[in-house]
Amino acid sequence: MAQAGVALALCALLLHGVAWEARAASYTVGNSAGWDISADLQSWAAAKIFNVGDVLVFTYSKTHTLDEVDAAGFKSCSAANALLSSSDGNTTVPLTAGGDRYFICGHQMHCLGGMKLHVHVTSPAGSTPQGAPAGTGAGAGAPLASPGAALGPAGGTDDDAGIPRLDLGGSHRVGVVWPALTALWLCLAAALLA
Repeated sequence: MAQAGVALALCALLLHGVAWEARAASYTVGNSAGWDISADLQSWAAAKIFNVGDVLVFTYSKTHTLDEVDAAGFKSCSAANALLSSSDGNTTVPLTAGGDRYFICGHQMHCLGGMKLHVHVTSPAGSTPQGAPAGTGAGAGAPLASPGAALGPAGGTDDDAGIPRLDLGGSHRVGVVWPALTALWLCLAAALLA
């Protein structure tokens, strides 16, 4: 009987982890336009709620760069003191802490033309926001990663259609139902075997 209790406790822990992971989202910045001067990045960001654990995917041409800056760099479109910088055309930024994050194209004329993005990252309820104070690039110590850097499965949505997905590192889109069903099946099997 004690083994059944342990199995059920492990099941609850596993299901909690699956539910927490399913909350994370992977967002392609600018949707199909990508990180480009033609994208309305301000409207794109305004339609989203970003949470700790979410991931921003920046896709852009070699004529652009991606620089994470502080609030002053964002306002002045200056990448002189960039916290992080990338020019590979495919950059993934994990949102690891709550607070404000600021991104600009390092080419000042592109930034002045609107190629800049401010996102506010919300911390989970009941937790203390981590990272630096707002306006200083909170959480900016997180490394930039290429999309193939195996950030792991991230459910959520990345497009205007709001289609649930599991990011498998490619273009595959799988609903977050399968991981939950797998976890449930494993829990039932463990409870029956205990």
